[in-house]
Amino acid sequence: MTVRVLLADDQEMVRTALRLVVERRADLSVVGEAADGEQAVARAVELRPDVVLMDVRMPGVTGVEATRRLTTGWPGPGPAPRVLVLTTFDLDEYVHAALRAGAVGFLLKNSPPDRLADAIRTAAGGQPVLAPSVTRRLIDTVTALPAALLPTAPGRGEGESLDGSGGPDDPGPLSALTERELQVLVLLARGMSNAAIAAALGLTEANVKSRVNRILTRLGLENRVQAAMLAHRAGLVGHA
Repeated sequence: MTVRVLLADDQEMVRTALRLVVERRADLSVVGEAADGEQAVARAVELRPDVVLMDVRMPGVTGVEATRRLTTGWPGPGPAPRVLVLTTFDLDEYVHAALRAGAVGFLLKNSPPDRLADAIRTAAGGQPVLAPSVTRRLIDTVTALPAALLPTAPGRGEGESLDGSGGPDDPGPLSALTERELQVLVLLARGMSNAAIAAALGLTEANVKSRVNRILTRLGLENRVQAAMLAHRAGLVGHA
């Protein structure tokens, strides 16, 4: 199935570069362009893309506001498109604003072409996408909080640490994972997508998706960010 993409950026040169990246992939296709947030919303309703690549800084209606309109007040038929925010600026306020507005992910414009293409595919599937630098800072911010301020994941009792251990003699739920699942968890914690993990481990993308779901279930977690946080706090990434 071809993923249909709408490009929203106020710079024509950027849109041209993005179009080249997207259309060089057989499974991706650009269906339209927009030069500001107002146009992005209108073109999305008209063209019904699967993914909107949305710039943050645009004149008039910003990318964040356009994202909010598309995700919370979708006026078109069928499901709303996924919004993947692109920006030159690796700043926390943009990340937070975009995610609060309903974006499925956040990527920098200087990302390698293959990573951008992979991010589009991931976003189309409804999976979160974060630039590795953003993932790292998000994890650092949350794991620096006192344990008492960290949210309790489903199935975890009060007083248990984020890695699920109740004490020094408790191996925690990580012991329930297979060696291959631990490998997947480590790569996930490094910010890699399912496709990138599959390539690194010689698996199919479907197999990786299944393993990620199994990891979340076994660890009693809700999403990939929680899993990444657990892996970092447990020291898996630093020793991989």
